[in-house]
Amino acid sequence: MNFGETPIQRISENLNNNTFYIKRDDLIPVSFGGNKARKALLFFEDIEKKSADCVVTYGSSSSNHCRIIANLAASKNLPCFIVSPSENNQPTLNSKMIILFGAKVIKCPVSEVKLTIDMTLQQLTEKGYNPYFIEGGGHGNIGTQAYVDTYKEILQYENRTGIYFDYIFLTSGTGSTQAGLICGKIINGDNRKIIGISNARRNPVGGKVVLESVNSYLKIVNKPTVSFDEITFVDDYVLNGYGSYNSEILETIKKVLISDGIPMDTTYTGKAFWGTKEYIKTNNICDNNILFVHTGGTPLFFDKLEELTHEI
Repeated sequence: MNFGETPIQRISENLNNNTFYIKRDDLIPVSFGGNKARKALLFFEDIEKKSADCVVTYGSSSSNHCRIIANLAASKNLPCFIVSPSENNQPTLNSKMIILFGAKVIKCPVSEVKLTIDMTLQQLTEKGYNPYFIEGGGHGNIGTQAYVDTYKEILQYENRTGIYFDYIFLTSGTGSTQAGLICGKIINGDNRKIIGISNARRNPVGGKVVLESVNSYLKIVNKPTVSFDEITFVDDYVLNGYGSYNSEILETIKKVLISDGIPMDTTYTGKAFWGTKEYIKTNNICDNNILFVHTGGTPLFFDKLEELTHEI
C-alpha cells in the first residue's frame, strides 16, 4: 500500500524559543496509523512473498502493534495468534479491537513468553500451517526499514520547504523506529541529533537494543557499523515503567489536543512529548527547529479521556 508522505505540522508550542513540528504518522490510513502501521505494511509484504498462512506475534493489552497486526491479518483472512503477558493485562480499546478482529490471544507469565511463542509456532507447523512470526513491536530489520523510509520523507520535506530540523525526537520502545531514523541519518551523512525518549526500558539495555538494531540494518546494506556514541536513548522519563504516567503528562496531552487538535496517549506519545520538553529544558536547547515523530496510539487516548476531562 502506497499512502504517500505523512504530513508535518507546525504546532503552537514554543518552549525556549524553539519551533516545534510533529510528523503525523498517526494519520497513516491503516487501523489508526502510527509507526506500527508503517512496519506492519512491510511485514505483510514479506508474509505474501513467503506464502505464510498465519501470523504469530507478541505484545501487551495496550499494544498498538498487536491491534494493527490483528486488523491486517483479518483483512487478509489469515489466522492471527497473539502471545500476551498476563501481568498487568487490563482491558484497553486496543485489546477490545484485537478481539473484534478475531485474533486468538494466548496469555502467559512474562517469564514464559519465549517458550509460549516457540510452542505456538511448533503446534501450528504440526497442524500443517506455514506460520510467520513478527517480533513484538515490529522489531527487526523490516521494522527498521520502515523508518529509514520515513527519514527519506523528512529529507524530502526539508528540501521542499527549506526548513531543516536540528533535532528529531520520538518515543523509543522496542528500538527499531529510532534505529531506522538513525540509519537514515547515517546513510545520508547528516549531522543532527535523533533522541529517543524511552517509555519503559532503561539503560544500558534500552540503548544497547537500539544500537544492535542499527548495526544489524547497516550490515545488510553494506555500511560500516557504529558505536554507542551514535545512540541517544533517554531513560529519565520512564517514571515507574511501561504504562505509568503522571499529571504533567495528562496536562501535556490536554494542551496539545486543545491548541493543535492532535491526540496523544499516556503510554507512548504523550509521555514521550512530555519527556521531550523536559529534556529540552534540562539541556537548555534554544532557538532550534524540533521535529517530534507522532508514532500513533489514538485508541489509547480514549482510554484516558475521563481522566483528561477531570484534569480540565
